[in-house]
Amino acid sequence: MIFGSTPLTSAIGAILAHGTKHRDGMFKKGRMLSAEDVAALAAAGHTSVIAAKLGPDDVPEDEAARLVSTASCGACARAQEPFTGRANLYATANGLVVFDEARLKAINHLHESLTIATLPNCARVSPKQMVATIKVIPFAVPRAVLEKALAIIGNAPLLRVSAFVPKRAGLIITTLSQTKPTLTAKSEAAVRDRLAAMGADLAEVIICPHGEGDVARSITTLRAKLCDPVLVFGASAIVDRGDVIPAAVVQAGGLVHHLGMPVDPGNLLMLADVAGTAVIGVPSCARSPKVNGFDWVLERLVADVPVTSADLMDMGAGGLLAEIPSRPSPREGKGVIPAAPRVVAVVLAAGLSRRMGSHKMLEEFRGVPMIRAVVEAVRRSSVDEVFVVTGHEAGNVDAALQDLPVRCVVNADYATGLASSLRVGIAAAGDAQAVVICLGDMPLVKPQTIDKLIAAFNPTEHRTIVAPVHRGQFGNPVLWGREHFARLMSLAGDKGARALIGDLKSDAVEIAVDDVGVLADADTPEALDKLRKT
Repeated sequence: MIFGSTPLTSAIGAILAHGTKHRDGMFKKGRMLSAEDVAALAAAGHTSVIAAKLGPDDVPEDEAARLVSTASCGACARAQEPFTGRANLYATANGLVVFDEARLKAINHLHESLTIATLPNCARVSPKQMVATIKVIPFAVPRAVLEKALAIIGNAPLLRVSAFVPKRAGLIITTLSQTKPTLTAKSEAAVRDRLAAMGADLAEVIICPHGEGDVARSITTLRAKLCDPVLVFGASAIVDRGDVIPAAVVQAGGLVHHLGMPVDPGNLLMLADVAGTAVIGVPSCARSPKVNGFDWVLERLVADVPVTSADLMDMGAGGLLAEIPSRPSPREGKGVIPAAPRVVAVVLAAGLSRRMGSHKMLEEFRGVPMIRAVVEAVRRSSVDEVFVVTGHEAGNVDAALQDLPVRCVVNADYATGLASSLRVGIAAAGDAQAVVICLGDMPLVKPQTIDKLIAAFNPTEHRTIVAPVHRGQFGNPVLWGREHFARLMSLAGDKGARALIGDLKSDAVEIAVDDVGVLADADTPEALDKLRKT
């Protein structure tokens, strides 16, 4: 890759390193300059730009990020389309993120151009939370580096989310003569709430005296009722392997693997099993809802992630959870895990189809009504929900979509023009952070194109309007961030959303796509015949 000051005379095909103004606005960083772009820059008085030119052994940033993210992404995770060399991985289930630390380090040590950042191993996540990000630092990765990275990943994904399993847990609470009933109830509630938050069930509870024989018999009873794990909340703390609860495990035919853990609070935890059933001695701090070492162990058990003595000992790195005078608790200082924005699609299908001569939404396209072909493609993208705005022949359009998980909303004023359908669609979007405005007569748009729009959306970087461009021509659909909803709602007549882009250039970004479908609509019988032959 050649980087530096590039004369405009040789800048066609170069990648712009920094935003550069021209008479009609600004070309943003990362734009591959076309002949038209170079002419616009020359007209603005530029003679050169800071840019990068890729060589035959350079893999463009988005291509490299896509290859690494796709290879890295395992079960219960999804890879987002890359944008500016960044591809994020998101959880698709409640569970724990699990990755191979050795392979992750090996990739990050290959070359400064390619990086992978993850959440901590076994971090608890929920759907749409970001679990990792692949970022290419310059505009390309040397091909040899990329090949080495892909070889390290191999056929086994680097990262997965181990989903929580609806376990049937059993709880033993031991008592002494001085144990108050309120303490027993608090112990049960604390465990039940933790399990319920992971979709697991506290199936059986046994309250018994704090003695070896009583606890051993209770373990055997819960195992017979297929409870796993078995949790033992003692009336007094476990201070030695010879103490009541460890001794009871041995009496029940089990093995104590580890006593104690380098996590505070949570030091006095016992890890054991009886014939394959996990038995955990619960530390007294677990009566509090605050995070402690018991949470880390219980989460792994419910997610079917093995827990060994070595795992417990490794938890010491980052295991200081206790409040420390003179500074806030580490728990209070942690930021929120980034989550994928809620993005919905609004498909406009309410018009009169005057130029078609019949209702174009119901015209056949590849064996199904055209509106169904459009909606099925939109649903294959990563949008969270699909709204279809109907009007003309609303009942027939609904019937064409009746078995699809989409929401049809009726625009009673459809005859007044496109803007009324936009208003209905934006209102239906509710709390969405962005909408992708799709046209019901554009059945060739690829789901991957919509995913590229979503990947480029970033309000903090002023990318709140994202439009596809194919061979220099603007197309549809266009993504609009929530901050523009009021402007969209203010449109009237037959004005579409595109009319606003000229006034909002600073928030708009163009995404080059290899998708002729963004330019192809079916307004007339001749246009529809052409699409059918594509």
